[in-house]
Amino acid sequence: MITSLTNDFVKYLDKLKHKKYRDKEQKFIVEGEHLVEEAQKNNILEKVVIVEGFSYNTDKELIIVSEEVMKKISSLDSPPKIIGLCKMMAKNNIGNKILILDDVQDPGNLGTIVRSSVAFNIDTIILSKNTVDLYNQKVIRSTQGMIFHINIIRDDLVEIIKKLKDENYSIYTTDVDEGINLKDIERSEKFALIMGNEGNGVKEEIANLADKKINIKINSQVESLNVAVATSIILYEFGKYQL
Repeated sequence: MITSLTNDFVKYLDKLKHKKYRDKEQKFIVEGEHLVEEAQKNNILEKVVIVEGFSYNTDKELIIVSEEVMKKISSLDSPPKIIGLCKMMAKNNIGNKILILDDVQDPGNLGTIVRSSVAFNIDTIILSKNTVDLYNQKVIRSTQGMIFHINIIRDDLVEIIKKLKDENYSIYTTDVDEGINLKDIERSEKFALIMGNEGNGVKEEIANLADKKINIKINSQVESLNVAVATSIILYEFGKYQL
């Protein structure tokens, strides 16, 4: 059992709280039994760390630590009994149904969007270079494990949107002033939907690449919708006939 806070493995896990180190190592941690199980189902779990006295069945290397050590490793106010060390997910074919996120900053919003994307059968989420880190602990928890069930990549949006247009994807984004009512939009079989930053929306140079712009009709007393809510509504409308 590991009891020392200065143990090399403990220091390694603690460093994985930082994006720079996660990117370098291509590793991240998940906290809590549900997320550990989801990681194991998707073959990215490498090691399991548990608190002394907690029981967990796994074929992975099992490491027992003291509660004090778990508290240091964890990013939660109430540390879990179990943590998983995972390798970052492999990138897959992007498919025909794509969601593009232009600088979404809030971890909770990204997590909710990931869950909705899985719920409504999106194949791939493409994150801009400045979108919040996918492996941020708040993002991972907000996805409730759905992060492991969808292809997610990070790329230069202008370049990849141009490539998608060359491959005959229809590109959609939102426009509260001039967008077409969501109910009247005809969705193509190959499409990419662009959603933007919480405060600034989609950048002009990105929005100008869209083929069609969408407007969700809402009560005039409400200026706008939260990006995660708006994304979920649009994805539901785009996918409801396939559910």
